Amino acid sequence: MTTFRISEAAALLGVSADTVRRWVDGGRLPAVRDEHGHRRVPGAELAAFVRDQGRRGGDGEPGERFSSARNRMRGIVTDVRRDGVMAQVEIQAGPFRVVSLMSREAADELALEVGVLAEAVVKSTNVVVELPDLG
Repeated sequence: MTTFRISEAAALLGVSADTVRRWVDGGRLPAVRDEHGHRRVPGAELAAFVRDQGRRGGDGEPGERFSSARNRMRGIVTDVRRDGVMAQVEIQAGPFRVVSLMSREAADELALEVGVLAEAVVKSTNVVVELPDLG
């Protein structure tokens, strides 16, 4: 049976290893100990956990999300240019400059302005901008 180290499970789920450890310690996610005493999550159990979370909408810990997009970069909005229909939003996320083109309506609804904390979510060639859940 395939098993995953805590860090591997975390990477697959897009959460921190500490979050996976809390799930294991809290009994939400089963794990077994290997011959070295390290916790490993059985692949079938991990798949069932993810399916269950998807059905419930990922209503676990605050800030927890499940998304098919795995490239999520938090940064600060450094420029927003709006015209009648479209908006260009620039985010500096660490050493990366990310530019997203979106409808002006979307930029207005997100209240995107210079200095706002935002996340660039990259899926294929599209960049989706979201506001992080700070709650």
